[in-house]
Amino acid sequence: MSATTLSLKVNKIVQEAEDIRSYELTDPQGSLLPMFTAGAHLDVELPNGIARQYSISSDPRDVDRYVVAVLREPVSRGGSVCMHDNVKEGDVLTIHPPRNNFPLSEDAKHHILMAGGIGVTPMMAMARDLSARGESFEMHYCTRTPAKTAFKEDIAASGFADSIHFHHDNGNPADGLDIKALLADVRDGAHIYYCGPGGFMHACEEASNHWPRGTVHFEFFSVDESVDHGDSDAFQIKIASTGAILDVPADKSIVDVLRANGIEVETMCEEGICGTCATVLVEGDPDHRDFVLDDEEKERGEFIMVCCSRSKSPLLTLDL
Repeated sequence: MSATTLSLKVNKIVQEAEDIRSYELTDPQGSLLPMFTAGAHLDVELPNGIARQYSISSDPRDVDRYVVAVLREPVSRGGSVCMHDNVKEGDVLTIHPPRNNFPLSEDAKHHILMAGGIGVTPMMAMARDLSARGESFEMHYCTRTPAKTAFKEDIAASGFADSIHFHHDNGNPADGLDIKALLADVRDGAHIYYCGPGGFMHACEEASNHWPRGTVHFEFFSVDESVDHGDSDAFQIKIASTGAILDVPADKSIVDVLRANGIEVETMCEEGICGTCATVLVEGDPDHRDFVLDDEEKERGEFIMVCCSRSKSPLLTLDL
């Protein structure tokens, strides 16, 4: 292991549901792993040379292993297919330590977890953690069919099974959970968390947009292709430490320009969904195009994801 990566063995692979497998990752020497909090994810470097982010589903108190689950999606960028077809038990993978862009709120009196399909993975860690702490929560788990529902056995054997509500729509969302009705009334002290595919995310967003600021939390596991950011204009960035001013053309990202000028910024997804490249913004009006920061964080303007976001002002000053 190095200071920045972990070499972890794929200790066990389990077929959790149709097209969904879980992967138990452990230290080859049996050492304990870095601690994590519910909602955290791992950046996994795959054998085909790409890296993908997978939420940890296991108990945060169980630091001798991480468990992630992966849905095999043939029409994808190749990460899930590689995990399913090429990663075997006994393989050693390079893993970046856990990071959390989707933490549980410490202020909530009740937690409403909304899971769509493979979006259940961070919710499982949340449910385990909340149950262990004796906190009030409910989880609504939406899938197409029972055969496509991962972690059924884990949930049934858990101490929180009564808090989990399964909803199967058989391919017709109208026959599944009525998300709008569930979230129609704002509950005092309650917070909402949701994760899942695009249609599910939009339904949750629309159903919760009247809830108070700071009570709704979400995590995208893929880019929302329906979002139109409009045209990209050229602008400049200023490096706070040196005063250097660099041009960012319309067809280049901030990180492209930084690298071309010898300034390295760590990136992973380069699509605005993992948060690896978050950079402190000193001055300027950013055009946030990521799927990590919530509305309140974007309004504060403290960070910018330099892999995808741009600028509304002529100049952005970065803390680099």
